[in-house]
Amino acid sequence: MSSSSTAHENRLAQATSPYLLQHKHNPVDWWTWGPEALAEAKTSNRPILLSVGYAACHWCHVMAHESFEDEATARVMNELFVNIKVDREERPDIDQIYMNALHLLGEQGGWPLTMFLTPQAEPVWGGTYFPKETRFGRPAFVDVLREVARLFREEPGRIEQNRTALLSRLADKARPAGKVTIGLKELDAAAMQVGNMFDRVNGGLRGAPKFPQPAILEMLWRAGLRTGDARFFETVEHSLERMSEGGIYDHLGGGFSRYSVDERWLVPHFEKMLYDNAQLLELLALAFQRSGTPLFAQRARETVEWLRREMTTDEGAFAASLDADSEGEEGKFYVWSKNEIVELIGPDAAEFFARHYDVTDVGNFEGHNILNRLKGTPRSQADETHLSNLRATLLEARVGRVRPGLDDKVLADWNGLMIAALVNAGIIVDEPNLLTMAKRAFDFITVNMSKGDRLGHSWRKGKLLFPGLASDFAAMIRAALALYEATGERIYLNQALAWQNAFDSHYADSDTGGYYLSADDASDLLLRPHSTNDDATPNPNAVAAQNLVRLAVLAGDDKWRAKADRLMEAILSAAERNLFGHVALLNALDLRLRAAEIVVTGSAAERFAQAALKLPYLDRIVLRAASVTDLPASHPAQEKLKAAQASAAFVCVGERCSLPATEPSQIATSVAAMRMS
Repeated sequence: MSSSSTAHENRLAQATSPYLLQHKHNPVDWWTWGPEALAEAKTSNRPILLSVGYAACHWCHVMAHESFEDEATARVMNELFVNIKVDREERPDIDQIYMNALHLLGEQGGWPLTMFLTPQAEPVWGGTYFPKETRFGRPAFVDVLREVARLFREEPGRIEQNRTALLSRLADKARPAGKVTIGLKELDAAAMQVGNMFDRVNGGLRGAPKFPQPAILEMLWRAGLRTGDARFFETVEHSLERMSEGGIYDHLGGGFSRYSVDERWLVPHFEKMLYDNAQLLELLALAFQRSGTPLFAQRARETVEWLRREMTTDEGAFAASLDADSEGEEGKFYVWSKNEIVELIGPDAAEFFARHYDVTDVGNFEGHNILNRLKGTPRSQADETHLSNLRATLLEARVGRVRPGLDDKVLADWNGLMIAALVNAGIIVDEPNLLTMAKRAFDFITVNMSKGDRLGHSWRKGKLLFPGLASDFAAMIRAALALYEATGERIYLNQALAWQNAFDSHYADSDTGGYYLSADDASDLLLRPHSTNDDATPNPNAVAAQNLVRLAVLAGDDKWRAKADRLMEAILSAAERNLFGHVALLNALDLRLRAAEIVVTGSAAERFAQAALKLPYLDRIVLRAASVTDLPASHPAQEKLKAAQASAAFVCVGERCSLPATEPSQIATSVAAMRMS
């Protein structure tokens, strides 16, 4: 609050409600609800701006700080409206009347509730949170105020009929000429465009070679969550199913290869990369969570077993990659002749195995056989059990072959991707050992790949390549935040904040709010790379944007959200002609606009947290606050702790807050209701 705005008190200074008293120093000339305020509206012939909230509503406080504490905004409010502030807990009757009116107008409900009324207190139009400045396809609050007041002033008798015109004019204000605007409407259009590029038969983007494209699959999944259109989910699940049954997947040892050279996912480029498997592990878990398809959970668990068996260093971190070649020949370690299989398991079992894994005398790849299940041969549970035993025999025999080379360097960025994937997948498939693996790798990097608050990039045999890259900071901050959400252990949040501050100090581009790839003290570069395009991994700027959105909730400081907004708006404006090169940033924008922020409080906070964590990790943020000692004194969730009479979950979605959920089972229902309203 500015010093000038604390010099006076408005009428709310006489209120008893703690929520109203929070606004007594606003420069807004607030009235409390009552005959005097309604009489003032009639006498002055000004419309009423009704603002309804409650003390524990986070976005009520954000809107208050942005707009109601701002002198310029308050001047417009005071000139054009009679402004009435209501505590919904004190006057639930008023709240109910106007919340119902908002729903009847086809608008989403929640708090803060911002309604525009005639001088006779009849509802005309409204919404919830309005940003102070035009952002992501939403009009600025002052633009809304002026347009609504103009309509009252110029056409008071035709307000009902002109609501459509009002919305149209506000839509124009939200997308000013000359400015690139990307909001929910644009995200939906982009997802639909990408979805139409998918191969309906084989999955994945049409044509060859075929790459898994995890960021694009995530984009479609988010569109499904956003729109409820099952076609988005089905497109992703079909692609994952074809990959999981194709030769790009190692059916004996687990794990996915880099890409497929053909359009059917049959013939892989046989190298296995840590980053591909991290991103696919998360997607498999999401697909299993929605569909319950056993294949997805099986592939996730097999991939983790491959990670444990072949990619985990003695210190507990994860190696970078496995070569495609062994003995100078690509794929030699992975392919089979039919005779080899007959010799190992006998002719009858070999015939059975061959039928299910596309094994023939002539082979399906340069005279050899790549094991795959693309033909979709029907199989019973007994068949699956038998095949599992046969695969184990073949895997044991394969161990005796000359192995592909292992690149055993530990990369902080790729490890960060895998750590977060293990956390997110472990919650979904209910495997606590995945969390244990993630913690061990995280501990290695914080101890062995850090100098103070700075990260290195690559470690091998005790030697650290330092300083690290933007990708290292972005991925490891993401890993730290995933661990904090999963465990509630503050050490992870503290580490994320320390790294974020170092990241901002040494990598930030002050002109855009984004990040250079290299540090400001990296001495061996002629220029500092500054690409914003995705590669095989999400661009660090996109990962950083998601981190900043989560930090705003978990650390309780809206400065992080402001940084995320600046970063996204700057890069997306510059990237307008190549949005599909910035899919990961579009995914970050989806989180920014739709995140379910869930704060769980009270003695049963952990039970509430476990229920909240079962929501898809893509668009939920979970903060535990069992008692006041769990949070800094300045954390806005302190208000929730004060308001909670018992254990509860406070849910905000898309800058609107609901009433507290008093049972863990109500959390998912509350989130779903807010997204449908």
